[in-house]
Amino acid sequence: MAQDEANDSQAKAAAKKEGQAKAKAKADKKKAEPTGPAPKYKREQLPKLRRLYQDSVTPTMMKEFSYQSVMQVPRLVKITVNMGLGRAKDEPKVIDAAIDELKLITGQSPVVSKAKKDIATFKLRKGQKIGVMVTLRRERMWEFLDRLCNVALPRVRDFRGVSPRGFDGRGNFTLGVREQIIFPEIEYDKIDSIKGMNISIVTTARTDAEGRALLTHLGVPLRQAQGAAQ
Repeated sequence: MAQDEANDSQAKAAAKKEGQAKAKAKADKKKAEPTGPAPKYKREQLPKLRRLYQDSVTPTMMKEFSYQSVMQVPRLVKITVNMGLGRAKDEPKVIDAAIDELKLITGQSPVVSKAKKDIATFKLRKGQKIGVMVTLRRERMWEFLDRLCNVALPRVRDFRGVSPRGFDGRGNFTLGVREQIIFPEIEYDKIDSIKGMNISIVTTARTDAEGRALLTHLGVPLRQAQGAAQ
């Protein structure tokens, strides 16, 4: 019996020692982990298009429109990419494919847009998923516009420039893209269907003339006045 008590005391001592070792290891690990908020990623260089805006577009527009202050020069606020999917009410998997494709194109996770009311004519119910959209700001906005103007749009068949009819009267511009495959990030063999999208560029311009000048200086291939009527 004395032997049993000795074995029990040894087992308890070993368990206690093991528990203390685990607690110490856990405390050391917690102490080694960094505290506070995660460090923010600092970009070494500004996007190419943003540097162009600061170095060239701003002084050019100040002379062109006789602005008294740099703060009067129109600038980009955000770019919204919206992909409407009418087939999604019958084929829910279309939404998942659109999310993946839009994420590849923009580098940002999209949000799913839903119907706001019932429409019997289109057999649409409130709350049904009918599209996906992304709002880009700051560096991602500049990088997306650069790729859109210099890589994606030139891949459009028989491309002759973007129609200037997309201005809304307050310097904002919207253009339509019929095929998502113009973006090199999309692999043609892996898509399930061709999808179009609307791209809205929101600026601080007060008039369409200022907005058009801003986008033209940034490299958006707008058609000339005589081609706008075509």
